Amino acid sequence: MEQAAITRTVGVAAGVFAPGHIGELTRIIPFEMVDEVLAATGAVQRRVRLVPARVTVYLLLAAALFNGLGYQQVFDRLCAGLMSLVPVRPSASALRQARQRLGPAPMKALFDLVSGPAATTAAVGRWRGLRVVAVDGTLLSVPDCPANLAVFTRQRLGNGISGYPQLRLATLVACGTRTVIGAVFGPATTGELEYARRLAVHLRAGMMLLGDRNFSSAALLNQLAATGADLLVRCKANRNLPTVARCRDGSTLTRLGGLTVRVIEAEITTLLRARAPAITGC
Repeated sequence: MEQAAITRTVGVAAGVFAPGHIGELTRIIPFEMVDEVLAATGAVQRRVRLVPARVTVYLLLAAALFNGLGYQQVFDRLCAGLMSLVPVRPSASALRQARQRLGPAPMKALFDLVSGPAATTAAVGRWRGLRVVAVDGTLLSVPDCPANLAVFTRQRLGNGISGYPQLRLATLVACGTRTVIGAVFGPATTGELEYARRLAVHLRAGMMLLGDRNFSSAALLNQLAATGADLLVRCKANRNLPTVARCRDGSTLTRLGGLTVRVIEAEITTLLRARAPAITGC
């Protein structure tokens, strides 16, 4: 019996806009990097699936960009440029199972590869030769399920509690490029200062660390200063800081544990581009 094969030719864009590519996302995190991470963490699928491991990685990366959408809606955006080449649309359950098969190890390994200050010109994000970085924390909601509730708790809000359990995330960011140098997270019951201590491993001499007044703990400042980084941290106006010496410019020196710090009283005024009323803070 004779057989016939029917074929068709489809014209597609070249380069990062070719089918399977996601523009800037696959330029910054190319297929080769993802495949290397999957191989190193033993997460390559053992058989061909509707949602292979590589696709799952990009699904999770895109989900961070479209965090208001479900997995199926995010998958639709990944395939938006494929037009007539769009594969079968996986169910929400299939995408969830793909995420569970992948596990956290490949995503952590990928983060370790891409994190760190981006290469820039010497002047970007620097002050007097120091790379300016900042530390801060926030709370994020996670799905309300038994597995999450075993680790993360709901937070008290006024007279009630939050609808979803929450985790605490702390990051160290390069101010000039806004790239993430380090990130740690865990239960919200653990304080922000503890997570900041875990980020100290990313600090180096030649950095200037900015911190809000929540990070002005004497113990924390001594640990951060031991890394060799310079520190510029706010503190409460009513904090008792005994003067041990005075500087010519009117600032003073005080001691926090084994650390000598310079106390600068400052008023900062910010004028917005639209010439709105200035925002002033001390």
